[in-house]
Amino acid sequence: MNATASTKSDAPWTPMAPRKIWDLPVRVFHWALAAAVTAAFVTNKLGVSYFKYHVWCGYTVIVLVLFRLSWGVIGTRYARFNNFLRGPATTLRYALSWMQGRPTPYAGHNPLGAWMVMFLLAAILAQALSGLFGNDDILNVGPLYGYVSNKLSLQLTSLHRKLFYWLLAAVAIHVVAVLAHWVAKRENLVLAMITGYKPPHGVTQGDGIESSRTWIAVALIIAFAATLAWIVRHAPSPVTDTSYF
Repeated sequence: MNATASTKSDAPWTPMAPRKIWDLPVRVFHWALAAAVTAAFVTNKLGVSYFKYHVWCGYTVIVLVLFRLSWGVIGTRYARFNNFLRGPATTLRYALSWMQGRPTPYAGHNPLGAWMVMFLLAAILAQALSGLFGNDDILNVGPLYGYVSNKLSLQLTSLHRKLFYWLLAAVAIHVVAVLAHWVAKRENLVLAMITGYKPPHGVTQGDGIESSRTWIAVALIIAFAATLAWIVRHAPSPVTDTSYF
């Protein structure tokens, strides 16, 4: 009996392995979108001579967001919207529990983070799409300007500019939330979005994903990119709308 107890006490302690939550397509999407939005901002600030590159950033954003929306339906477990979107009551309860310092753990997005994700996706897509129809009222017009009147183009340009400030505020809230998770819970969300793995606490045994289904994601990206390229290529040439003046 003593020998058995000694054997158990001398056995090395092995920590529980982290669980894979975020698939490769979601992680690549996250950082690629951040890079594309940043590049769009920079090319806009650099002036009209960089307009071509600004438009290419817009193309990239549109393809990425369309991919993420489709991946939210057919992607891996924690990428799907039906896994992390919650109703108002659940979201409110989570917010109250967070303020009380005892939030319910979620393996993927928590309810508040989930709605922030949806807002960011919708706002970024709206800004990028409106930019395709816009013009700078100087030299350059968007690739789909020929589909709309000059008056509508200017309205969409105004929307394109105003949405930026909403996006800036949302991104700031997102960054603050990530920092709050680190300070309050020592949960490194940035590292998880790089490696795909989260600590075992809060993730039930067997709840991690086994495959990223990357080839399906690649096929979706190619399909959306090809469709957008076809639309741009076959867009009507810009025509001055003299009725507006």
